Amino acid sequence: MPKNKLKKYGEINSFQNLFQYGFHDLEKNNFPLKGKWNQDFFKNKSPIVLELGCGKGEYTNGLAENNLDRNYIGVDIKGARLWRGAKISSEKELTNTAFIRTMIEFIDQFFVADEVSEIWIAFPDPQPKSVHEHKRLISPKFLTLYKKFLTTSGIIHLKTDNTDLYEYCLKVIKECNHEILLSTSDLYNSGIDDEVISVQTHYETSYLEQGKKINYLKFRLHD
Repeated sequence: MPKNKLKKYGEINSFQNLFQYGFHDLEKNNFPLKGKWNQDFFKNKSPIVLELGCGKGEYTNGLAENNLDRNYIGVDIKGARLWRGAKISSEKELTNTAFIRTMIEFIDQFFVADEVSEIWIAFPDPQPKSVHEHKRLISPKFLTLYKKFLTTSGIIHLKTDNTDLYEYCLKVIKECNHEILLSTSDLYNSGIDDEVISVQTHYETSYLEQGKKINYLKFRLHD
């Protein structure tokens, strides 16, 4: 393993805002902050927002800087990516951020009912093959998972350059009788001017430079 990677893996354990829990860890013990994020970690009563598949934490940290009245938690399985997000967060002293290293399939093990107010999913793997539909982060399987910890008025945001994924998500939301609050297949020509466009990831900037249009969905889950 390269020295730089070894250094990252050694340093990742020193970050106070990064938590690593795998399936076997969760089987043995409940995650200690489950149901206690506001009380024991953030030390406030601000709403909690998740970014699923956060990569290097660009969106998590960017939103946290712009919205100090909310708490942001980035989730990813890649340690090297999370190292970058947690390091930048620590250097900027962002006390309203945290990161979890785990598979998103286990995300309900980290939160209790009504503990999360919003979910952001920015440029996820579109999983284009139909056989991998269950891996799409806005498939019925995952939406059922999110409902376990989202508030009744909780909101989910999706940004993607992949039109097929966008149309698939629209179909799923409608078929499951969830509520679409906002949708556009061309975000930057839609007139939307708020936190949706206030932060751009490296990938999003690259897509825009290539002339690609960005799709955006904002919706709420219903029973």
